[in-house]
Amino acid sequence: MSEFTKKLLYVSSLNDATRNLIDEGSAELFEALFRHMIEINEHLNLTAITDEDGVILKHFVDSVAISPFLPQGARIADIGCGGGFPTLPVAILRPDVSILGLDSVTKKVNYVRDTASFLGLNNVSVSNARAEVLGQDKQYRESFDIVCARGVGALNLICELCLPLVKVGGSFIAMKSLSSECELSEAKNAISLLGGELERCYEYTLTNGLESLSRTIIIIKKATHTPPKYPRNNSQIAKKRL
Repeated sequence: MSEFTKKLLYVSSLNDATRNLIDEGSAELFEALFRHMIEINEHLNLTAITDEDGVILKHFVDSVAISPFLPQGARIADIGCGGGFPTLPVAILRPDVSILGLDSVTKKVNYVRDTASFLGLNNVSVSNARAEVLGQDKQYRESFDIVCARGVGALNLICELCLPLVKVGGSFIAMKSLSSECELSEAKNAISLLGGELERCYEYTLTNGLESLSRTIIIIKKATHTPPKYPRNNSQIAKKRL
């Protein structure tokens, strides 16, 4: 077992939110992802976090914390997937789910697609379309069991981007870095207008023994259909949030 694998398994086991999620087999895939990402990052600028400890805690362990909230066989969309987080870690841990990585930056979605192929992950697809465009596309609108967003923006903004894509009975999961009481209050109107209901707010800490991160997972259930006028176009969303 490599030192990287030992470190990843150790950090994962330290935290209640991620304990027993990563085993030795999946840890080897995470190491391959790490080596590949660092190599590509030299000319693609995917992430500012490149040291082993930082990537393990802030990208890998942080991303996999969403895994227990994903139903078996779920169809998932990751809005603003950037350099592949949580798309690629989820795909590694959960071969039963299919996940669409969505980002408006073409070079990033190309990287995610190519990296999934490099790792042998056949449950990943990508798109560089904007979320508000897909939200009005009959092929995608209200078609996902889970839509997630990790650190994309304020909750009242990302609700309009994400909830129209969630099928009734599914969930929007927002992965936030801090306690979100204020954001939840500001997003109350948006959640209601878009057909959502707050189901759970799960606050937890991640640590590697040296550094600790405060995290919150907000789960919003899709209770009713989103009205046809949402999501609005990008300029309307930017001008006035719900």
